[in-house]
Amino acid sequence: MHVALVTETYPPELNGVSLTVRRAVEYLRERGHTVDVVRPRQAADRGRGGRGDDVLVPGMGLPLYPGVRFGFPAKPRLVARWQERRPNVVHVATEGPLGASALSAAAALGICVTTDYRTHFHRYSGHYGVGWLARPIQAYLRAFHNRADLTFVATAALQRELTALGYLRIAHVGRGVDTDLFNPARRSEALRQHWGVEDGGLAVVYVGRLAPEKNLGLAERAFERIRERCRGARMIWVGEGPARRRLERRHRDHVFAGVRRGADLAAHYASADLFLFPSTTETFGNVTVEALASGLAVVAFDEGAAAQHGIDGVSAKLVARGHDDDFVAAAAEVAGTPALLERLRTKAPHAVEALTWPSVLATFESHLLASSHGYRLYANA
Repeated sequence: MHVALVTETYPPELNGVSLTVRRAVEYLRERGHTVDVVRPRQAADRGRGGRGDDVLVPGMGLPLYPGVRFGFPAKPRLVARWQERRPNVVHVATEGPLGASALSAAAALGICVTTDYRTHFHRYSGHYGVGWLARPIQAYLRAFHNRADLTFVATAALQRELTALGYLRIAHVGRGVDTDLFNPARRSEALRQHWGVEDGGLAVVYVGRLAPEKNLGLAERAFERIRERCRGARMIWVGEGPARRRLERRHRDHVFAGVRRGADLAAHYASADLFLFPSTTETFGNVTVEALASGLAVVAFDEGAAAQHGIDGVSAKLVARGHDDDFVAAAAEVAGTPALLERLRTKAPHAVEALTWPSVLATFESHLLASSHGYRLYANA
């Protein structure tokens, strides 16, 4: 199979989309498929031009995400490229201008096209003071994905939600987690001491972008309530973003670890005790399954990965979206109830032990193969 995979974010950019897209590319290539990656040119490409089968297009950094670029429309170039090297299927991972032009180019040439729905972008608007844009953004996303032959989502709940909203041809493929990397054995007492966590103390962690759409104010509120019950608790923020400076000014006693990768990131997860995930803009939340695999007590809203793989009160503490006071209360309950904290931490890794990337990506591969031949694997897709 020859796949043209179009994405507006790719490593070394660090986010959930870029990392999972690269994993899919590597898997397909290892399986013997040809994969052309179409993406914006990055600073790291200067002087080398990327792989021979990469298609690099002009782009620019997002205003609030300078480390992430979006690609300019490139329909004429893609049409010419795909006439010369016709792929069996075009897979569009992101919904920006480059992705939209790829949909148009594929349609012009009669090439099967699939897409990913990865983020509730319409929910971002409220966090940036432009809530009135939510409906137009949602309409754009629905029109974008309904142009595809098939759209992939990470959870069965999201498949049902989008179908009810008028999205067509939705397939649930899931997400995986690397349990060899993310596991409780990465726990480091030296790292805990570096954070200033005393023996028997509580380390609370957030991992992800430090930005308004992550609802970080709720994590702040939750930790203040936690500290009322656990005086020696420490809050650790792992990640970077435009909100970091504000957070540092407000919380001089918190730990700001910055961006962490690989085994270092895994140690930061496993060395904590409680994971707060207040975001409601993710469709899945890779950090949630990484935290579960690392043996953390997870407090999150009852959607995405937490809802798909956590059981409330057994392997996670789940709260209905929009019930912020309940989120704060749940975090305080877990932190202040040692038996509950230990139970959640013990059960958490078992909740995700079956989420192997090879099995998830094999499902993705099967859908691509079927779509390239004009078939769909499931009736509800």
